[in-house]
Amino acid sequence: MDPTDIARWQFAITTVYHFLFVPITIGLSAIIAGYEITWLRTRDERWLRLTKFFGKLFLINFAIGVVTGIVQEFQFGMSWSDYSRFVGDVFGAPLAVEGLLAFFLESTFLGLWIFGWDRLSPRLHAACIVLVHVGTLFSAYFILAANSWMQHPVGYAFNPDTGRAEMDDFAAVLLNKVQLVTFPHVVLSAYMTGAAFVLGVALWHLRRARTDEDRNVYRPAVRTGAWLVLVAALGVFVSGDVQGKIMTEVQPMKMAAAEGLYETEQPADFSVFQLGTLDGEHETFSVKIPGLLSFLATGTPNGEVEGINDLRAKYEQTYGTDPGAAYYSPGDYTPVIPLTYWTFRLMMGLGIAGAAVAAWALWATRNDRAPQGRSVLAATLALPFLPLLANAFGWIFTEVGRQPWAVFGLMTTERAVSPGLTTTEAWISLLSLTAVYGVLAVVEVRLLLTWIRKGAEELPPDVPTDTGEDRPLAFAY
Repeated sequence: MDPTDIARWQFAITTVYHFLFVPITIGLSAIIAGYEITWLRTRDERWLRLTKFFGKLFLINFAIGVVTGIVQEFQFGMSWSDYSRFVGDVFGAPLAVEGLLAFFLESTFLGLWIFGWDRLSPRLHAACIVLVHVGTLFSAYFILAANSWMQHPVGYAFNPDTGRAEMDDFAAVLLNKVQLVTFPHVVLSAYMTGAAFVLGVALWHLRRARTDEDRNVYRPAVRTGAWLVLVAALGVFVSGDVQGKIMTEVQPMKMAAAEGLYETEQPADFSVFQLGTLDGEHETFSVKIPGLLSFLATGTPNGEVEGINDLRAKYEQTYGTDPGAAYYSPGDYTPVIPLTYWTFRLMMGLGIAGAAVAAWALWATRNDRAPQGRSVLAATLALPFLPLLANAFGWIFTEVGRQPWAVFGLMTTERAVSPGLTTTEAWISLLSLTAVYGVLAVVEVRLLLTWIRKGAEELPPDVPTDTGEDRPLAFAY
């Protein structure tokens, strides 16, 4: 393997690993804020117990997520210095705002929330976790703005003297049409993931509950988690549909690769799965939905969808002139078809499966029922992972489908890697980071399992039942 391939593997491993924590952080912060506000409104201590229980799990996830996120920034200098030099003026701006505004907002108010249980009034304390969630949304927006620019560069001018893309319209970068559809899709998927995590954990405890008191604590978490999964899933499906049409407009090759569509078709069918080769030569068996790919790409079941061969010829004529040969290398402009094909289907399939299990959980817990049996255990184990893995496969599809471009139409991935990076250095970096991330995974799983088993602990007897502004919560976190 050459340094470029190793650097790509490293970025893929560390990025997918880091993003396992991101949707849970966004989703859990919203749910915890909802639980604490519900406690303030109802004075029902069940909601306070759930707030503190899932708050501990949130803090574990947040801490590991911060550690793994730091590596992301270092990689730009270690392995992708040419990329950093070319896009730094554009890419750096939203990332700087994310660090200076969003992360400081998150960390400041998270600290107040952690240490303010016995120092802040209940309403002010609840406002802190609300602001933490707002911070996660700001963070997501600015990071996604940077990524959306890689998918569809806007608001820049190429400077031939410096060989760099220079930003000339920050508003255009923030309001990129790819960004405007990506942000709601990612946030809704995060809500779905966080809710599935809550649902899975609460359902596991509901199955094990031996007293009415315990069942009364976990059943509301199961019901709210299930409803949130279903509502968020509906939003994910709608926003994903809109996003697919924008994707086809700005990166038609990605949609063609998602289907393995080599020849232009009108209408174009969508294969649920396919056996054979994905080089367009041999297809032994497939299950197709007529006109669905046309609808996903164009909004009409009879729309034309360009094939890989036609797009390849078009790209060969279009690209390679701007910003110049220094950032262009010839190729067929085709991503890895089997990977884009299956990650697209795994993204959708796992998301649908998560929604289906949530619907089953609602049905199984109707009329104060507490389901038992192996099916419940299987659901509790699967629920946290279904939307989480759907998120991961969605991002793999998004990034792999853009290849061979690091910045679509401007810079290929081959030209983005650090020119002085050697194979030995790349291997040392990859193996070291993978080992560290493996250790962090063990720490994360062990901490989560330890605190999940403890459950929503009973509150100490001196917890105040009123929510007056003049009284802090008389117990520490």
